[in-house]
Amino acid sequence: MPDDASDLPEDIAALRAMVLEHRAELAAARSGLIEQRYEIEALKARLARLLRVTFGRSSEKLSARVEQLDLSLTEIDEQLAEIAPLDELVGSDTEDDARKPARGPLPPALPRDVVEHPAPCDEGGGCPECGGQLRALGTNETEILDYVPGTFRVVRHVRPKLSCRSCETIVQAPMPDLPIRRGRAGAGLIAHVLTAKYCDHQPLHRQAEQYAREDVDLSRSTLADMVGQAAHLLRPLVDTLGRNVMSGQRVHADDTTVPVLAPGSGRTKTGRIWTYVLDDRPFGGTTPPGVFYRYTPDRKGEHPREHLREFRGILQADGYAGFARIYGNRVAEAACMAHVRRKFSHDHLSSKKRHAPLST
Repeated sequence: MPDDASDLPEDIAALRAMVLEHRAELAAARSGLIEQRYEIEALKARLARLLRVTFGRSSEKLSARVEQLDLSLTEIDEQLAEIAPLDELVGSDTEDDARKPARGPLPPALPRDVVEHPAPCDEGGGCPECGGQLRALGTNETEILDYVPGTFRVVRHVRPKLSCRSCETIVQAPMPDLPIRRGRAGAGLIAHVLTAKYCDHQPLHRQAEQYAREDVDLSRSTLADMVGQAAHLLRPLVDTLGRNVMSGQRVHADDTTVPVLAPGSGRTKTGRIWTYVLDDRPFGGTTPPGVFYRYTPDRKGEHPREHLREFRGILQADGYAGFARIYGNRVAEAACMAHVRRKFSHDHLSSKKRHAPLST
């Protein structure tokens, strides 16, 4: 583009073309600068996260900050995708291959729905341009990953009645056992509700709203009844898992905070999830691993003592005072080296700050 005004063309159409070209160049440059700025912010956020996780006080206390950084990274990635050129979004062949994400094949186990798109032909099945005869020249196949929301279904149990002509005895198959007493919920529905609540953290009232969009009326109280009765059914399995973990020779124990709603106050209180792990695989053991969880409303030392009252062996845990009264003849203490390393790391960082030279 000419830099001297004397070199500008006199023709209005040529000038208009130059202005449009100049605007396009400015827009491309501005887009590039915005994209670079977002990439820099993304790198800064990732670096801050790595530093906090590596040198932070503890992963438990940093969980909220890490989650906030994850939200920031997600927002930055969304903004980068929003300002990306259109040809990059559709996968243009002219785009630099180094900028394209590596796309692996879609999982072969997923079901395939084949949608065939016939080639355009004229009314007689010939070439749409000249009407000539067409012949097969191969096919192009493109796989797209899509999602079809899960659907509800009704299972109708039909039990015919048969009557004996001689003795008038009525014969009929018994009704199959259902998980919920006097309920109409199948095992698949109950498993879905439990998975959404405890794995995906979907409260029951939100699940009820989601099901209502599918014209399925399941109130929050009905879902709560499902969860309560399912917990009763799973109690023997939970007890068996607890006995299996506590029968091991070595158990790892730790606790973490969990926010719990305080009914009537509109606030949350801090509860505790205690985790007891049996895993002898690092030592060459063949005992099946297991994890046993217990919830308590506070962190009193009586809780781990109650949980471990039947345990005999080696307990590896942090320096929490509540474990101190457990150690003795039946339970041997194994200190946690990760917590020891954390103390050395803190002292090392503190000494570097104390002896850092003053800036001039």
